[in-house]
Amino acid sequence: MTTAKSHKKATQIAFIDLFAGLGGTRIGLERAIQKAGLKSKCVFTSEIKPHAISAYKKNFNNEDVHGDITIIDESEIPNFDILMAGFPCQPFSSAGSRKGFLDTRGTLFFDIERILAAKKPTAFLLENVEGLKTHDRIDTTKPIGRTLETILARLQNLGYKVTWKILDASLYGVPQKRKRIYIVGTKDSVVDLDNLPEKPSKFGDVLEKDVNRDKYLETRFTKQLLAHYSLAELKGKQIKDKRGGDNNIHSWDIEIKGKVSIEQKELLEEILKQRRRKSWVSGKGFGWSDGMPLTLAEIKTFYQKPQTIFKYDPNYDEHKYNDELKMMLDDLVTKGYMVKEKPKKAPDSYEQGYNIVAGKLSFEISHILDPEKPTPTLVATDVTRLAVVDEIGLRRLEVKEGLKLFGFPEDYQLNDVINYGEAFDLLGNSVSVGVIELVASRLIKAMNQ
Repeated sequence: MTTAKSHKKATQIAFIDLFAGLGGTRIGLERAIQKAGLKSKCVFTSEIKPHAISAYKKNFNNEDVHGDITIIDESEIPNFDILMAGFPCQPFSSAGSRKGFLDTRGTLFFDIERILAAKKPTAFLLENVEGLKTHDRIDTTKPIGRTLETILARLQNLGYKVTWKILDASLYGVPQKRKRIYIVGTKDSVVDLDNLPEKPSKFGDVLEKDVNRDKYLETRFTKQLLAHYSLAELKGKQIKDKRGGDNNIHSWDIEIKGKVSIEQKELLEEILKQRRRKSWVSGKGFGWSDGMPLTLAEIKTFYQKPQTIFKYDPNYDEHKYNDELKMMLDDLVTKGYMVKEKPKKAPDSYEQGYNIVAGKLSFEISHILDPEKPTPTLVATDVTRLAVVDEIGLRRLEVKEGLKLFGFPEDYQLNDVINYGEAFDLLGNSVSVGVIELVASRLIKAMNQ
């Protein structure tokens, strides 16, 4: 095994790439090793998704990719200097509920732990979601939860000096607001993750200009959007019904489900504000839930403007309804902007109320990217619902743009290997290559001290 800590300074660093995905962790580490004037060698790779394996092989000279790490014996892994893993986070508390919290068996972290214990490499670099910091935090006065406490304790028990930090990729040259926790350690030195050189970036830095016309979105939904807003006005807008704000477009703003009167829009906006108040369950004997359905009587307490509505409706009969507010609400239910339902925690006998229907994944577009800002965090569940404002219309995010939003190099290939959905499924779970490179540079520096 090559070691960075020896009488004769090592010229090569060997590493293993676990939960490899597209290989972003590897690319970041290899860049850092090269900048340190050293050679690198990947001696073992593990990944289970077939489309990830296809992409990895295409971009890394058809190297062998081993399968499920949970069934691979550590003795089958060659010696190495650095373990790299963007490992999935599982709930440690449930895994150890009967055997004490520090029992990590049954979790994917256990496989990292057993490999470190058996192979005793000089260092490791782990990446995970920001939420790992407070996962399973029972005592809210503590800065971290029990899951991270467990991970840090187990790594320290293996003899590593451990450092961790949450970093936002958009501050380090990757134009995406992507906060992730980075956990590093070496046998001999503490890794300093403070004062990393910042390089703020924005989506416009990676925006592709030469895009085929057939990539543009020309659906009923986009036509409705463009009938109400100019392309310039759409930049940075989000489309969801259950939240407000100046940057948000609601389905009723573009009348995607049918015509809505000015009064109905005002009513919907007011209900949107009121439905999150906890006072609606006061004295009712059941708990509050985010976004309460409100009864007609409750709505009347804050919306009392007398209206005459539906004059555009040739079938309107003002004698048919004695309650214009109820008529407005029921019409919104019929069209699908609202739904009648009981609060989640209410007894069966409780009266149904009116509630907003659609959340952020209810429409074919959830967010229109602003070229002057970093993108929001790209996740596999909604990345295909992002749209880009181009010179002539709205289009989907290009795979090449997606790769750049994670810091992958220009020559990384996906289009001829896997399909669009598979590409963004993998990207949504990928690492920020530029941040990995910065963290790895500090790790290598500590290894060579």
